[in-house]
Amino acid sequence: MNRTQHLDQLNAFNGIWDILIVGGGATGLGSAVDAASRGYRTILFEQYDFAKGTSSRSTKLVHGGVRYLQQGNIKLVMEALRERGLLKQNAPHLVKNQSFIVPNYKWWEGPFYGFGLKVYDWMSGSLGLGASEWLSTEEVLKLAPTLDPEGLRGGVLYHDGQFDDARLAINLAQTAAGSGATILNYFSVTGFLKTDGQIAGVQVRDMLSGKEYEVKARVVINATGVFSDTVQHMDDPQRPASIAPSQGIHLVLDKSFLPGEAAIMIPHTDDGRVLFAVPWHNKIIVGTTDTPVDHISPEPKAMEEEVEFILHHAARYLTKDPGRADIKSIFAGLRPLVKSSAKKTAEISRDHHITISESGLVSILGGKWTTYRKMSEDVVNTAAVHAQLPYHESVTKDLAIHGAQPTSDFNTNDYYYGTDIDGIEQLTANDAGLNELIHPQLPYTRAMVIWGIRQEWAVTVEDILSRRTRAILLDAKASLEAAPGVAKLMAEVMGKDANWISDQVAAYEKVVAGYLPK
Repeated sequence: MNRTQHLDQLNAFNGIWDILIVGGGATGLGSAVDAASRGYRTILFEQYDFAKGTSSRSTKLVHGGVRYLQQGNIKLVMEALRERGLLKQNAPHLVKNQSFIVPNYKWWEGPFYGFGLKVYDWMSGSLGLGASEWLSTEEVLKLAPTLDPEGLRGGVLYHDGQFDDARLAINLAQTAAGSGATILNYFSVTGFLKTDGQIAGVQVRDMLSGKEYEVKARVVINATGVFSDTVQHMDDPQRPASIAPSQGIHLVLDKSFLPGEAAIMIPHTDDGRVLFAVPWHNKIIVGTTDTPVDHISPEPKAMEEEVEFILHHAARYLTKDPGRADIKSIFAGLRPLVKSSAKKTAEISRDHHITISESGLVSILGGKWTTYRKMSEDVVNTAAVHAQLPYHESVTKDLAIHGAQPTSDFNTNDYYYGTDIDGIEQLTANDAGLNELIHPQLPYTRAMVIWGIRQEWAVTVEDILSRRTRAILLDAKASLEAAPGVAKLMAEVMGKDANWISDQVAAYEKVVAGYLPK
């Protein structure tokens, strides 16, 4: 499953696709899985790489959303908790049970949050991950020894899900392809084909070769997240904007700042958001912020005040105060929030909305990673009815995602490959040199680079170091040092020359600059 094979599929197909999807993030890839597994002829175009934007920049949580429970959005929490359970069931190699501690520093926090989290447990039903419980001060410090003990009155422990977002996106692409979909990254939609005012397909450009195509389809789904308005305006320039983007950033720190397996959840920060400190791939992710933005970029950058905000709050709750020199990586993502009358972006609902334009463009707006499957089911239902396609019920509730296998040890360097581990081990069995790490401080081998090219659509150094591996997040500086060796290995496999290597390294240097602390 590589880009060349799917490009051949596009060139060989002369008919009309049933469903054409624009956007290769969580919702677009999930929609491709849903549509293809129902038997619809499905094609997806992503202008960058899969999960290049928002879908690789999350807090890495599959959760119902304790904050949404506080806001009274019971419907969203119920739906998200159900989807959390289904995702753990269908992708057990990627989703794990993560314990969280809510530390209590005021007398009322124990009963208040304890009761709320018991409601959270009850709402999870049979798909729950474990019962919440009250903890004494001693029990809290045993699980989280670096939590500030001054004034600590105990805490509440609860369970939620954790995952690797970009790895799930790649597995969704593989799942869709396994069901017959054609999935292409680095393909930009440049316009719509219309017949009697109705959308009949798209014009696309291969961003790597420059070749242009006209691709016909019975219905087009716009699943481009924060870029939704750009696609809608391509259809109707007068359409009012529907997205109110908000930026959230995260800092990645060494595990020593929060040793142990438990995560910390601070339910109320100065801007009203929840703050998480979560173990992930033997590092700690701390975030997030909620900052309205006007400019939508494929590579959003953290603002200095956002970095200071997180460092300030982390220092407030940890005995070891993190400084800029401790930051391994800074990553920023944009939330595709649907415009509303809320005064703060943190108050805007994370529910999803589906619209159909006068010309028949089906757009799905809003939502979050946890509910991607339900969002995909809903939008494919809408698209199928609009295009009068034969009715086929969604099967994704029980559909195993590519790589699915039960995992007991989430601390190994390759657990997130699931059943694909066998393929990577076969590469190293044939060439022991491929077992060599790409950098001493990164847990990734040369075999994983080759696997990313041959089986996961990777075509650039950034694809490998940002999303096939998570090197840029775990240690941005080390990933930069690894880039020349990765580029050389990729060139050998892909038949590229020295100019390609230097161009790729230069391009990656520009990207990684946004992840390094100033």
